Amino acid sequence: GMVSNWTKIPPPLFKKVVIVLIDALRDDFVFGSKGKQFMPYTTQVVEKGTSYSFIAEAKPPTVTMPRIKALMTGSIPGFIDVVVNLNSPALLDDNLIWQAKTAGKRIIFYGDDTWVKLFPKHFVEYDGTTSFFVSDFTEVDDNVTRHLDRVLKREDWDLLILHYLGLDHIGHMTGPNSPLVGPKLREMDNILKKIHISLLSKEEASLPNLLVVCGDHGMSETGSHGGSSEGEVHTPLLFISSAFEKRSAPLAQPEHVQQTDLASTLAIGLGLPISRNSVGNLILPVVGGKTMREQLRFVHLNGFQLSRLLQENIPAYEKDPGYEHFKIAEKSHGNWIKLYLEGNNSEILLNLGKKVLKQYLEALKILSSSLSKQVAQYDMYSMMVGTVIIMEVLLLLLLSVPKALSKRAEFEVPLSPPLFSLLFYLMCLMLCAVHVIVCTSAESLCYFCSMSWLTAVGVMMLISALTCGILTAIAKIFENSRLQPKSPIVSSSSWSEIDVLILAGTIGHVLSLGASSFVEEEHQTWYFLINTLCLVLCQELCRNNFLLKECDPQHSTNVKQNFYGVGETSECKNIDIPGASNSKLGKATSSSELIKGSDKWISLATPWIILICCRLLRSLNQTGVQWAHRPDFGHWLTSSEHKSELSFLAAVSLLMIFFLVQRRCSLVSKIAMALGLLGVYSYRAAVGNVIFPWQHGGKDISK
Repeated sequence: GMVSNWTKIPPPLFKKVVIVLIDALRDDFVFGSKGKQFMPYTTQVVEKGTSYSFIAEAKPPTVTMPRIKALMTGSIPGFIDVVVNLNSPALLDDNLIWQAKTAGKRIIFYGDDTWVKLFPKHFVEYDGTTSFFVSDFTEVDDNVTRHLDRVLKREDWDLLILHYLGLDHIGHMTGPNSPLVGPKLREMDNILKKIHISLLSKEEASLPNLLVVCGDHGMSETGSHGGSSEGEVHTPLLFISSAFEKRSAPLAQPEHVQQTDLASTLAIGLGLPISRNSVGNLILPVVGGKTMREQLRFVHLNGFQLSRLLQENIPAYEKDPGYEHFKIAEKSHGNWIKLYLEGNNSEILLNLGKKVLKQYLEALKILSSSLSKQVAQYDMYSMMVGTVIIMEVLLLLLLSVPKALSKRAEFEVPLSPPLFSLLFYLMCLMLCAVHVIVCTSAESLCYFCSMSWLTAVGVMMLISALTCGILTAIAKIFENSRLQPKSPIVSSSSWSEIDVLILAGTIGHVLSLGASSFVEEEHQTWYFLINTLCLVLCQELCRNNFLLKECDPQHSTNVKQNFYGVGETSECKNIDIPGASNSKLGKATSSSELIKGSDKWISLATPWIILICCRLLRSLNQTGVQWAHRPDFGHWLTSSEHKSELSFLAAVSLLMIFFLVQRRCSLVSKIAMALGLLGVYSYRAAVGNVIFPWQHGGKDISK
């Protein structure tokens, strides 16, 4: 019991395995109210059948290709895989599919063609469907299901993989609360029922079959994925087989496991070696029906593979708590084997076995955690050095651009004076000292530290030279602005509150885009900025019209310019504010005074009208991530009961566009535009969004 018989792999636990991967299947689609309503057969199997249910946690990025890699290799893909997702090259890492093919297993695949690209020449039969026609909810799944009846009757396969894309497409187009989700889940339920019944009918007494149901990722409240929200990372994982005990009580709350655990569990189930780079743990309930000796053998195999991976990745692996736990568990396992071989079948042997199993599971958990952290570590120091150089070059170019775009077209980058300054040498010394400290204290490998000292000093000199160059360029700009003669117009002008607000709002908006949550809810920033801007405009107009004297035209002229600049879209171009120009004041008559008075009130009312319009705009569509599922005016309009109201609004809007634009058009342009707008309405009527007045339902109009 002291030497591992690693070369001898345990026999398979299941004869045939079917993996049904439903793209973007959230955990609440199976375990929540939607599952009970639309997936009755699956719910019955989960609650009362021979199954084990789990919630599998996916690591971000929650995109299809990295998730398939995680499921089949047990490793954690990086963010570079998001880019590679668009053109998936063949997967060269050790993986479950390769191991199965090497062991002589016959694999059939139908579904997302990402699998065909990742595993070329691995399948004895396949049919790939493309995932880029997002508006296709039906054909993309029918092209998978059409093979099912024929394949399930055959005996010439060991592993069948089906990847359904329809649910993901519905999520992208209409979101998780769409009325289209229910029928699609019902369709998936019927497919699972068909597969399960077929597997049960073909079963032999010696070796049962296994059905695995999972999702690659979930979907957010808007139907998208890629991030780390709960809806995106939590997916259901079901193991259904007659080998398991029938559930006596309903399932309370499924246990959480990692998505990477599937690769290790399936490898044991199919009698294959666990993938070399897998960080997953064996899901013990799946093998819970086996004898204690077999269970200990399985967890030992998993622990041995994880400890080997730890040795390859961490130099001081012996000090790792997970490795220490594993060695203790292995020793206890040896003692248990000795007792077992002596023929001791007492309660002591069973209790000791449970204790060893518990030790192994604890060791697996710590080993997996250590390896996951190791994979997620990034070379921050090298990344920061690179970022600093890029930012310095960019800033230097920005400072040099005004001269380059002037009449003289000079492009001057002041690098020679800084090289002979004291600041340059002090910065070089300081940066070299920082480099020595970082490289001598860093525990993990660092690309920049692995460079020769000569190269590292050269990089430090470059950073120092660029910093000094930037400071010199800024100093020159200030010097030139100080030497330029100040005109009386420039000196008399000063920044108004609107100028400050626009500048502060722009800077604040740019800074807010540094956080993903602000990017998702960017519209909230815009609502806040527009409302604030309207209120400031109103204050400026009130001050200009009521507080400032007629003889002080300077401030009012500024306000007028600001107001025109911001309010052009509000059709307020003809508003005249007192103090606009001397020529107008000279020609003033009693009638123009009256017009001027009415214009004043229109100008004061305009910001409030804009505020009301903004409020209506906010109610039209609930967007972003947090509140996208809430009801709004847009949902009310697009519902089938209010098609006539939507049709009326659409017709009025198109007519308004025509009347507002036609004034500046020739006759030919007017006719062309009228036909174009009529075409827009006709198209919307043909696809069923709106109706014509003479229409009674959507059947009496052709596309």
